[in-house]
Amino acid sequence: MRAMDVVVIGAGQAGLAAAHHLARVGLEPDRDFVVLDHAPRPGGAWQFRWPSLTYGKVHGMHALPGMELTGADPDRPSSEVIGAYFHAYENRFGLRVHRPVDVRAVREAAGAGSGGRLLVETSEGTYATRALINATGTWDRPFWPRYPGQETFLGRQLHTSGYPGPGEFAGLRVVVIGGGASGTQHLMEIADVAAATYWVTRREPVFHEGPFGPEQGRAAVALVEERVRRGLAPQSVVSVTGLPLNDAVRDARARGILDRLPMFDRITPTGVAWDDERITDVDADVILWATGFRPAVDHLAPLGLREPGGGIRVENTRAVRDGRVHLVGYGPSASTIGANRAGRTAVRSVVRLLTEHAENVAPAPFVAGTAA
Repeated sequence: MRAMDVVVIGAGQAGLAAAHHLARVGLEPDRDFVVLDHAPRPGGAWQFRWPSLTYGKVHGMHALPGMELTGADPDRPSSEVIGAYFHAYENRFGLRVHRPVDVRAVREAAGAGSGGRLLVETSEGTYATRALINATGTWDRPFWPRYPGQETFLGRQLHTSGYPGPGEFAGLRVVVIGGGASGTQHLMEIADVAAATYWVTRREPVFHEGPFGPEQGRAAVALVEERVRRGLAPQSVVSVTGLPLNDAVRDARARGILDRLPMFDRITPTGVAWDDERITDVDADVILWATGFRPAVDHLAPLGLREPGGGIRVENTRAVRDGRVHLVGYGPSASTIGANRAGRTAVRSVVRLLTEHAENVAPAPFVAGTAA
């Protein structure tokens, strides 16, 4: 067992931003704090994005603190561009990310000598920490809705998390489910090669015209933040901002690619069907679920942080039920710029916590055997 002042879980945008600010205040990687990442290489969730998502198609990628991303080829896959950028960032600031490391559980340390620490149980051993910055994002928890007959479908079903790019759908009939940015991107590129595409969403999609400036961004984030403050499951920022109406979207709408169907009632062996007789049932070879993700926070379950509303109540990144735990890249800080700000905010709070502990408790080494 190793004692740390801070454990950071996750080395995506939010985790690296937090690690950067920890180093800036004088904490040293592998001595005072450690960054754990379960991915095989740098890049956070970006490393798993589909090849056709080139850097030029990425919406609003914000640079990490202290190092700009410059000169990137817009035609190069975003997984490669951002993966290389994150790798260079880790090296430049000497963040010494441990990977691949799986975090299995975080729980309260027990025993008289625990010093109010948390135990972070991982595939490389257990860390005893005074503070935890959780930056695990959502990529590891794709959301698959359940519909009657889903298991009877004879074609292929896949989620955005496993989307390979449009080439595999050539000549096929494809149903794309989801009204977010990923769903529309998948649909527009698949339509060029598929025999037929059908777009299905639970709600009527909302497209916004004109510029989306800082004022609109702050208003959207505030709506998401309010849910998190109330302990409700966080929504994505795009769920309140709507979809940007750019030239590519206008063209797709004019071509009928973005003619939306309401959510079907059941899945059949050969496609999807509606109870509404006014809607013709659809035969399909593929059902693509672009239905989003949920926060990957199951490892925090032993701490009992969830509220009755299903979410973790957070104020300024701090979990209300346990002030030692900070969530960054969660809810309103899920955007790249929000993740940067959340990392800085979390570190300020962690520094206060460590300072208060140093002032109130006489220094004493943590003894592993007292916190089994």
